[in-house]
Amino acid sequence: MPFTPFHFGPGAALQALAPRHVSFIAFCGTNVLIDVESLINLVRSRHPVHAFFHTYIGATLAAGAATLLLWGACRLGRRWRLPNPFGWRDLDAVPIAIGAFAGAYSHVVLDSLMHGDIAPFSPFSQSNPLFGAVPLDALHAGCAVAGMVGFVALLWREARQER
Repeated sequence: MPFTPFHFGPGAALQALAPRHVSFIAFCGTNVLIDVESLINLVRSRHPVHAFFHTYIGATLAAGAATLLLWGACRLGRRWRLPNPFGWRDLDAVPIAIGAFAGAYSHVVLDSLMHGDIAPFSPFSQSNPLFGAVPLDALHAGCAVAGMVGFVALLWREARQER
């Protein structure tokens, strides 16, 4: 993986482009959920490290689960009047789903570019046609720049709304 937070950069840019339509919380949460499997595999010395959830089928299931969990949490949060940092209680199902699925599929693409043990089209193919297509430094820089641009755009938008 690009270290999991690197995955958040493209999500920040996407959220800056469509803030009412994309949940950054769902985007990030799905990325973390996918990498939990890799963490477990690393700790237990299992190979491949990037296994089922780094396939498009696995990522789809992870995004579906993340969507349902976050949507349910939002409903409970509203009902129980839990604290609402970042406006998480106010998220609707569609932005949650868009964020979760964008996060899942971008995760598989980004990790496919740098990890040879990923078979993103499994069980139909064990190949990884994206592996090595982008130099690692460029991949990490692209994720970081996307994040910086996204966060600056979000801060700018917030500052304009406060006027």
